[in-house]
Parts: sequence; structure tokens; C-alpha cells
Amino acid sequence: MNDEQLKLSSELMAGGVGLVAASGYINNEGGQAIADVINGLLKQGATALLIDLKGTRIINSIGVSILLEVLEKLMERNGRLAFCNLTPTIARTFEIMGLAEYASIYSDRTEALEELARLTHPD
Repeated sequence: MNDEQLKLSSELMAGGVGLVAASGYINNEGGQAIADVINGLLKQGATALLIDLKGTRIINSIGVSILLEVLEKLMERNGRLAFCNLTPTIARTFEIMGLAEYASIYSDRTEALEELARLTHPD
């Protein structure tokens, strides 16, 4: 499964929302790369994180466990974690592993960003 090299991009958006776009196979190395990018966004002041998995078809158990660690770190800071563009398999994996219970899941990036902006700044 190493044929799907992980590609990441990130940006800190208005309102303290960190966006991470991931494409490829998320294994232990990919999960750690995502965690490193997220740590950078947190240092920049992100209070909510959206991970867009549009180009990701597979996440192994170690990748999921790293995402659970990210979730725990965010919960300690009263932050929010959200995902969008999940395949049905990844969505089901997140349900089984408990990520879906504490992180929000959205169908697309636009919907997720609008909701996160509303939740982080409910003016």
C-alpha cells in the first residue's frame, strides 16, 4: 500500500481554524506527518482543526491512533477537531475507533469551514 505517497498542505484560516488537506495513504509515517503539521498550526494559534481527507482512501490503525492523540491534545485545550470528505470505509473506521464520537464529520470542506467558523465565533 506504499504506492499512495501522502501529500499534505496546511493553512491557518480566519477565526483560528487550521486546515490540513491530506491525500494518500495514512500509516504511521503519514499519521505522524499530520500530527507534526497540526502541532505547527496549534503553535500558530489554531483553536479548531479541519482535516480534509478528500484524496485519502486508506488509514491504517496506527494512523487512526495518531489522530486520536491529536484529538486528545485538542480536547485538553477545549479545541475542536473535524474531518471532511471521508470515504465510507474511513467514516466507518472512525465510528468504530471512537473518533466520530468526539470529532465532527462533514460531507465537504465548505460546510465544515462554515460550521467551524460559527462554532468558534458564535456572534
